[in-house]
Amino acid sequence: MYSLLDSINSPAQLRNLELKQLPEFAKELRNFLIESVSKTGGHLSSNLGTVELTIALHYVFNTPHDQLVWDVGHQTYAHKVLTGRRSGMQKLRMQGGIAGFPRRNESEYDAFGTAHSSTSISAALGMAVATQLENKDRRAIAIIGDGAMSAGMAFEALNNAGVMDANLLVILNDNDMSISKPVGALNNYLAKLMSGRFYATARRAGEKMLGVVPPMLELAKRAEEHMKGMVTPEGTLFEEFGFNYIGPIDGHDVKVLVATLKNIKNLEGPQFLHVVTRKGAGYQVAEEDPILYHGVGKFDPEKGIVSKPVIKTVNKPAYTQVFGDWLCDMAARDARLIGITPAMREGSGLVKFSKEYPDRYFDVGIAEQHAVTFAAGAACNGLKPVVAIYSTFLQRAYDQLIHDVDIQNLPVLFAIDRAGLVGADGPTHAGSFDLSYLRCIPNMTVMAPSDENECRQMLYTAFKMDTPTAVRYPRGTGPGAEIQTEMIELPVGRGVVRRDGQKIAFLAFGSMLTPCLAAAEELNATVADMRFIKPLDDALIAALAKRHDLLVTVEENTIMGGAGSAVMESLSRQKICVKTMQLGLPDAYVEHGDHAQMLADCGLDKTGIIESVQAYLS
Repeated sequence: MYSLLDSINSPAQLRNLELKQLPEFAKELRNFLIESVSKTGGHLSSNLGTVELTIALHYVFNTPHDQLVWDVGHQTYAHKVLTGRRSGMQKLRMQGGIAGFPRRNESEYDAFGTAHSSTSISAALGMAVATQLENKDRRAIAIIGDGAMSAGMAFEALNNAGVMDANLLVILNDNDMSISKPVGALNNYLAKLMSGRFYATARRAGEKMLGVVPPMLELAKRAEEHMKGMVTPEGTLFEEFGFNYIGPIDGHDVKVLVATLKNIKNLEGPQFLHVVTRKGAGYQVAEEDPILYHGVGKFDPEKGIVSKPVIKTVNKPAYTQVFGDWLCDMAARDARLIGITPAMREGSGLVKFSKEYPDRYFDVGIAEQHAVTFAAGAACNGLKPVVAIYSTFLQRAYDQLIHDVDIQNLPVLFAIDRAGLVGADGPTHAGSFDLSYLRCIPNMTVMAPSDENECRQMLYTAFKMDTPTAVRYPRGTGPGAEIQTEMIELPVGRGVVRRDGQKIAFLAFGSMLTPCLAAAEELNATVADMRFIKPLDDALIAALAKRHDLLVTVEENTIMGGAGSAVMESLSRQKICVKTMQLGLPDAYVEHGDHAQMLADCGLDKTGIIESVQAYLS
């Protein structure tokens, strides 16, 4: 079935193929990816778009000695297949299987671990400088998408790289046509010309000769920039950073890619190659709807993704949908509301809002720092911003969260999705730390809903406040609580007792209420839905401590500095002495896998909670 692919288990073997065989090899590799991901789920359209580029990079460069740094890394499935992990694709993103992103401890070919965007140029520059200091013959290559180029960190790295004059190659994978015009034969020809030795030698000779006449050298440089600017207007930007810009070229023409990369390999200094690709390339349904095929579950490759019939008797909307519906309802009530997202419209549930309130919807691109300070500026002028953001991505804007929002005590609401463990995406995308890093900020109010209706009411409560607020909720669905259309302000800093028992009291935070209630039935324990992490319900904690022998805090957040730690601090402040134990995520990164199994492994399901309590009391 895969006559060429079956014989290739390493880049060294790939390099034994003849150039004319590479197009057929790319076809086989693409078909394998479609077949493989259809069985496991994962990222598809981005990986189909980088097949030829991946082949060309490993064909031309001496990997792993030459180092590839993939930005984000969700487009590295072809890279994994070519570097000896083809069999591992059977358990992609599953417990005990290979990760969906590059991991240094997984393969020597993964030069840098990635999963968040816009880090590749900085990391590759560090590698290039280290190589320079060690006087080694090694190339560092950063592959970054046009979306990731919107982040400030990418431009900080470009600015720094241009003046360091290290042997760094940055490849812009332009897969959204957001920068370039369509690529044709002329562009491919000029790219090969500009990356060739003759052009580079002539350029250096010209600089040397004209260097004695600075005005003439400057005139020559301007003429060169003007020539490039007429063919590739966007290239002048990267030339200003100090890079030699080459492109754009067709990222699906593997022969052109190989020829161009071979030329660039012999050039000195910072090089910038602009490659235009298409997400979902080679698989028609993915080409037509790359967003739908960005992250997929299992599907039939022949039929593509088929919409499943809606079962009307089941009404368990995901927390993301609860947020999206609330946002639209709240926007109808209050014209001051604006919705902000850093390039996560679909993931954060803003599709409906973006269509109903396009003038109040702001996607700022992959720029979390900017998103938060943009919200702060809007709040200064009387708007009520709602920032929809994943817990793991808010970490990237922590300075702005403190300095620009919290110190000024501005009414910005952070709707924090993907709190806690997230399953197949693993530790880079898990929201393991937000309770810890949020509750230490002075003006911040932090809430965690235990069900869908509580999520809606907490969002309303947070929006009505005139201070910084955060509502954090998990990925997926909740227990299936009935959602009230009416919006009611909850008493700030007050929890509620959901079950009365004896001797043992569970203080459950957010999603942990459900397993705590299940465990309490067997242990005849009291269960409190704490609701607020900050301010904490000191009165409820004192009352529970007074009539119970053991208090057990349970949270889907790291134990260190989390909600349980807040309870310990409350008991200390109130000078209350009672037996306590804390359950939560360990002081370690929890690897990817099935979410339910991950919780069980951390002792955060019904069985684990019961066993922990019984072990403590024995």
